[in-house]
Amino acid sequence: MFKNLVTLVTGGASGLGKATVTRFVNKGSKVVFCDLPTSNGANVAKELGENAHYIPADVTSEEDVQRVLSEISKNYGKLNVLVNCAGLMNAYITYNFHSKKPRHHEDFIKILKTNVVGTFNVSRLACGLIGKNTPDNDGLRGVIINTAGIEAFDGVQGQIATAAASGAIHSLTKPMAADFKDIGIRVVAIAPGIIETPLNDQIPSEQVEAIVKECIPTPNRFGHPDEFAQLVQTIVANPYINATTIELSAGLNLQF
Repeated sequence: MFKNLVTLVTGGASGLGKATVTRFVNKGSKVVFCDLPTSNGANVAKELGENAHYIPADVTSEEDVQRVLSEISKNYGKLNVLVNCAGLMNAYITYNFHSKKPRHHEDFIKILKTNVVGTFNVSRLACGLIGKNTPDNDGLRGVIINTAGIEAFDGVQGQIATAAASGAIHSLTKPMAADFKDIGIRVVAIAPGIIETPLNDQIPSEQVEAIVKECIPTPNRFGHPDEFAQLVQTIVANPYINATTIELSAGLNLQF
């Protein structure tokens, strides 16, 4: 099955995106991935071989995304799977009562623009190419998989922007799937807990130990990026998963 797929992964140069690119290339898929020009994308593509094609792009730019899709259409003639992994994360409280200063609202805007607007921008443009596929026996032409976060359901102090972005991606999943019901494109979101990626390297080691001990029932550890990629693979392979958000967190509960 996977050898016949053409997949586009955003944010594919590191973290969850890189793990997804790696797994799908190893399964024999043709994978195009995009990330910012400042990323390590070119080296990742070189490491993974001819089935991995890196194209620098900003997911919030219509021009950049159209260029990526044009390359996919020219080189492969189709797109079966879109996995939106491009995203940012930061931590801050709304107002610092010690310094008597509110947080800069630009920080909030930046997270929502990349995570939410970027996800919508790529999805709205890529669906046109996915929709050209010949439907299978279930009338399906492809699948879009978006990345939210457990903060959509269980936000904590300092995670306002991340929670807002994750909640928005969760909320758009079902109506976007409804938008595509007549054309046969599934839409699914994944809400990861804490995964060992560069985005989470900023967490102090003592805080990591406390979270693992008190907040993650079992397995008692942070998640591995390939466990995210494995879930992506499962969603692609199972046609009956649609219009839902799947939590991938080992039962993480930051309120324990």
